[in-house]
This record gives sequence, C-alpha cells and structure tokens, in this order.
Amino acid sequence: MKKWKIDRIISVATLVASLMALFLVLRKPAPVAQPQPAAAAAANAQSFQEKVQQLDQPKEVGQPPAEVRLSSNEVSAALAQAAGEIPLAAAAQAVPSLSSPDVPVAAGQPEVKDYQVSFDGDVAHGQFLTQIAGKDVWVTLAGHLGSKDGYATFDPTEFKVGDLNVPVSLVNDALQKKLNEQRDRLKLPDNVGGMKVENGQLVMTQK
Repeated sequence: MKKWKIDRIISVATLVASLMALFLVLRKPAPVAQPQPAAAAAANAQSFQEKVQQLDQPKEVGQPPAEVRLSSNEVSAALAQAAGEIPLAAAAQAVPSLSSPDVPVAAGQPEVKDYQVSFDGDVAHGQFLTQIAGKDVWVTLAGHLGSKDGYATFDPTEFKVGDLNVPVSLVNDALQKKLNEQRDRLKLPDNVGGMKVENGQLVMTQK
C-alpha cells in the first residue's frame, strides 16, 4: 500500500510538471523589443538600405575598409521587409526535436513570423512566432552573431520555447545542424567582409 501511494504521488507530480511545462511552452514570453510604428519602421528600413549601400563604394587607396553600424530597430525593420531571410530563423526547425518524436511536425520549412530583434552589448536577442504541432509558439534565443569564411555564424547562449527555458546544450547541436543545412542562406553579401554585434549595434565591415 505504501509503495502504491508513493508511485501514485510520483505519477501525479509528473503529470503536474508536464502540464506546467506545456503551459510555459504555450505562454507568450516578455518581448525582446517593442513593435515599431509603421512610419518609423519604414524609415528604419530605408536607413538600413542606405547604410548597407555604403559598403558598395570603392575603397580609397590606403584607407581601411568601410564600416557601418546598424541599430536593432533598423535590423528589425529590414527583416520585416525580407520576411524570412534571417539566419536566426533556422532555429525554428530545431525546435520540434525538443518535443516527443510522436508529435506530428509539418514537413518543409516552418512558417516563421513576427520577428523581434535587439542587441545588448555583444549579444543578439531574437524572438519569433512559429508553429509546433499546429500550435503557435514563441521562440526566444540569444547569442553571439558573427561571421567566418564569408558566412554568418550564431553561437547561442540562451534558448526559450514559450516561457520555458531550454538548456542550450540540448538544442545547440540541432540548431547548428540546421544552420549548416541552410548554409547557402547564411552567405554574406559580396560587399560584406564580416559582421558582429558590438556595443549594442550590428557592425558590418566592407570586404
């Protein structure tokens, strides 16, 4: 009888923990950035384009490569226009691996929307809405955005599904695998030699 009670308590505790985890996964987390008014977003997207175009200018003899600094608002506005061409979005494909293998996951590229981006020091924070097993789920991640051999790189330091913190060690391998599979989408533009996040800005250097 005593063993039965212990097993019963463990079963109930496991059920409660599972329900709590499910609630946290479906819960909307605190935003990493505030939405921009339409006019401000349009202006920031235009500013992004103008700054990036500076990298097309020929380098002057004896001068170092040109460098542009982009705010998170400028990057967020540009991403909203691009609607999907963001390296961080590859994390959406790594998310289903955290769930049960029995959970149905739609084949192909998952729908990713409602991008939010912010920079803090040398760390990039990203947040987007995707679908897991037919449910809208927010994915939040943070890490070091950089470049190597002409391709963008991302080393995560934080990962959340909904409001549930997931150890980076559990998702990093799946994330890096997906990034490698989409390596062609991570190629830097021909006029960009490198990029990094520094002092709360995205720094892009002319090739």
